[in-house]
Amino acid sequence: METFLKQVAHDLYNKTEGNFTKVAIVFPNKRASLFFNEYLAQESDRPIWSPTYVSISELFRQSSDLSIADPIKLVCDLYKVFQKATGSKETLDDFYFWGEMLIADFDDADKNMADTHALFSNLKDLNELMDNYDFLEEGQKEALSQFFHNFSINQVTELKQRFISMWNVLGDIYTEYKALLESQSIAYEGMLYRQVIEQLDVEALPYNKYIFVGFNVLNKVEHTLFKKLNEAGKAMFYWDYDTFYLNKTPHEAGEFIRRNLRDFPSELPASFFDNLNQPKEVTFIESPTENGQVRYLPQWIRENLTSQEKETAVVLCNEALLQPVLHALPDNVKHINITMGFPLSQTPAYSFVNALMELHTSGYNPNNGRYLFAEVISVLKHPYTRQLSPEAEKLEQTLTRDNRFYPLPSELKQDNVLELLFTPRRNNPDLCSMLSEALKEVAVIYQQQAASHSDAFDQLYRESLFKTYTLVNRFHTLIESKELNVQAGTFQRLLTRVMSSSSIPFHGEPAIGMQVMGVLETRNLDFRHLIMLSVNEGQLPKAGGDSSFIPYNLRKAFGMTTIDHKIAVYAYYFYRLMQRAEKVTLVYNTATDGINRGELSRFMLQFLIEWGYPVLRKQLEAAQSPQDSTPIIIEKTPDVMERMKSVFDIRNNPKALISPSALNCYLDCPLKFYYKYVALLSAPDEVTADIDSAKFGSIFHYAAEHIYKDLTAHGKLISKENLETLLKDEVRLQTYVDNGFKELFFNLSQNEQPEYNGIQLINSAVIVKYIQQLLRNDLRYAPFTFIGSEQRIFENIEICTSTGDIQSRIGGIIDRIDSKGESLRIVDYKTGGDADTPANVQSLFIPDKKRSNYVFQTFLYASIVCKKLREKNDSRLVAPALLYIHRAASENYSPVIQMGEPRKPKEPVDNFAQYEGDFRENLKTLLEDIFNPDISFTQTEIEDKCAYCDFKALCKK
Repeated sequence: METFLKQVAHDLYNKTEGNFTKVAIVFPNKRASLFFNEYLAQESDRPIWSPTYVSISELFRQSSDLSIADPIKLVCDLYKVFQKATGSKETLDDFYFWGEMLIADFDDADKNMADTHALFSNLKDLNELMDNYDFLEEGQKEALSQFFHNFSINQVTELKQRFISMWNVLGDIYTEYKALLESQSIAYEGMLYRQVIEQLDVEALPYNKYIFVGFNVLNKVEHTLFKKLNEAGKAMFYWDYDTFYLNKTPHEAGEFIRRNLRDFPSELPASFFDNLNQPKEVTFIESPTENGQVRYLPQWIRENLTSQEKETAVVLCNEALLQPVLHALPDNVKHINITMGFPLSQTPAYSFVNALMELHTSGYNPNNGRYLFAEVISVLKHPYTRQLSPEAEKLEQTLTRDNRFYPLPSELKQDNVLELLFTPRRNNPDLCSMLSEALKEVAVIYQQQAASHSDAFDQLYRESLFKTYTLVNRFHTLIESKELNVQAGTFQRLLTRVMSSSSIPFHGEPAIGMQVMGVLETRNLDFRHLIMLSVNEGQLPKAGGDSSFIPYNLRKAFGMTTIDHKIAVYAYYFYRLMQRAEKVTLVYNTATDGINRGELSRFMLQFLIEWGYPVLRKQLEAAQSPQDSTPIIIEKTPDVMERMKSVFDIRNNPKALISPSALNCYLDCPLKFYYKYVALLSAPDEVTADIDSAKFGSIFHYAAEHIYKDLTAHGKLISKENLETLLKDEVRLQTYVDNGFKELFFNLSQNEQPEYNGIQLINSAVIVKYIQQLLRNDLRYAPFTFIGSEQRIFENIEICTSTGDIQSRIGGIIDRIDSKGESLRIVDYKTGGDADTPANVQSLFIPDKKRSNYVFQTFLYASIVCKKLREKNDSRLVAPALLYIHRAASENYSPVIQMGEPRKPKEPVDNFAQYEGDFRENLKTLLEDIFNPDISFTQTEIEDKCAYCDFKALCKK
């Protein structure tokens, strides 16, 4: 394979006889010059003067006394002109997007040397003068006629009216804007190009010969430059093409080349460009997923990597694949050259700055001086914060444990670094200073690392820090010079947009190593073996057109760039890349996702139809194997038994306790009992603004406990009068609930007020309603004696096992104990669920999805109370009760538990003594099973119990 650049080097060397003084070789981009220089050196066996290499952009910039301005400053200057021309009160935040779009339109108009006076004329006048526009070609007149036909000026909607009013001042904005920029000796690219062409003196140019190599589409200023140099005898042209698409008219890939060859004949003969008409190995591959292509890449490289690695290329139509591609490269690749920049948005520096910006904009409320939890945690969890501050992880755990939704800056400033990050910033300069200082602190850490650290990503992240620091300082300069005067939210969006579009260049030797590149970087380069990934419709060509104030028909009429141009450009890149390759593999993704419709590119389909040789078709299949979940069985080995004794035996652990929740857990799933109560595993703390059922119940219990503490402060008797008075005082009831939220949910001090969001406010109101329902229910029961709430109750027990006795205790916290007459009620509040009616005591110990955990818990408490009453010779009856607050509105509602077989009469359990013996006998058996070394901890067979289990991921059932 002889590459295009090698052919050019050979021809040019012969024609110049190796004399390249006063010769400039112009490429579309700088990259091709590195390869060309290598080929040129091979033409001579002695040292020669190298020609000057310039890109087309550099050639224009060298010929102008203007400099290209910063994109942000360009928009800010345009905004000033826009305000003056329109009198608009629109903020820079609202204008910024439109400003970028307008500059792009001006740039395109200038590069194509459009008659801007005619283009920006009043639409109505332009419509009336259409017949007199003799300078327009017929095709342009037709395009304009079509535009005005569709526009229908006589039927003006509000949107069209705004368009017309804006269009009426565009000419003035364009003229004044260019004058403002020129007064500062700056320009946007199109303005500079146009100025160069309009003032160009060919004889004053520094070189005698300009060699233009590998161009395709030419805008009007480039075409004019080529023409003037050609007429002066100072230009030579080398076009890269193939007769396969050149001679097929119309073929979009050859659209611009045909015109170029006509206007500026090529130095190379047409016989050099007949490659696609020859057979070669072309393979189309379907991939079921985007990442499936990347997984296939190592196999392709192992099979197809050329001995000269630079002759192999991996081309990414979707440049977002760069990072997974880098991780997928196999070991047999000795050298690699990456021509694409690494996206700054995929680096820790980007996420660090974004997290800090979010913290100080949407994450801080200046009215109450508090931060929002989510934004604070995002900063504290960032690896850079963890590296900078030894207190960050501890602070994050504290905030999570305490559910601190709205932390104060003072509680976040645990060290100097956290003080820097969590000091509220009142304005953009302060914000920029903080970001710069934070980035410098991170840079110091990198400097302290070993100088020999050669990890590629480590070096990349160092580069990203510098790039981000430079961008932040650039904004700081614009803000301090008053060029940029925006709200903090706007500043955040602008900085994020600029960082998102920035990339980190890779450093290396381009002329060696396998090439990883985007489509645009392939211009002028040829490869023997080539693989293109994501050759999908929507990726090649890219989906959608650029936004513009200038409609398609007007752009076409005035010779500006249209979507047709872009499709033709991408078609050329596609065919040109394949024309000299020996092996071509095109991979596309069949999954529909976003703009990717899961279709192969139109260019692939077109090539399949046009090419006269067979194309190999393959499919990638995702290797899937069903995951058989092996049953998990935990044997009660001596180590496990020792572990259980250390947890549950009060001789080893004075705080040992077997709670009703633990027993219910064992009955539901022995393996869950092991994870939670033996291995002592727990789900990570989470902070959420949602109120789950457990937290809802806890706040209700808190409010009820404090209400009855206050009611019984001067005596245990609860009267109807006291309850009626309290029921009328809604403010007082709300205060009890607020205090519950402050202590259990927001973790605020009692003198602070909770700030509810919408859902939390609704939950607060519902809890107040439940409290009122509780009081109304007690009003029907009153008068009664309130003995206590949240009462801790325990009983020591001895459990016999084959490895020795275990001294432990059972018990827990009873929501409420009250008495009336000879009856002592053990009351458990329930704010959700349905009332259960167990068939008998035995059913409470049989694992089943209908087994009542609530009744089991209350019966356990009742059995302990019964025993304690007997010890005191107290003859009162014990009545276990479940008070379902949300179902207690009916007049005849009773919380007393009922038992009985299905479809048979039910009996109220108002004297637990008659059930106690049966309950204790089953409880003894259950405890002995738990501590029986011969009974392993196994997974439950009741799938309903797995749905919300904290250990679902660990168990995999």
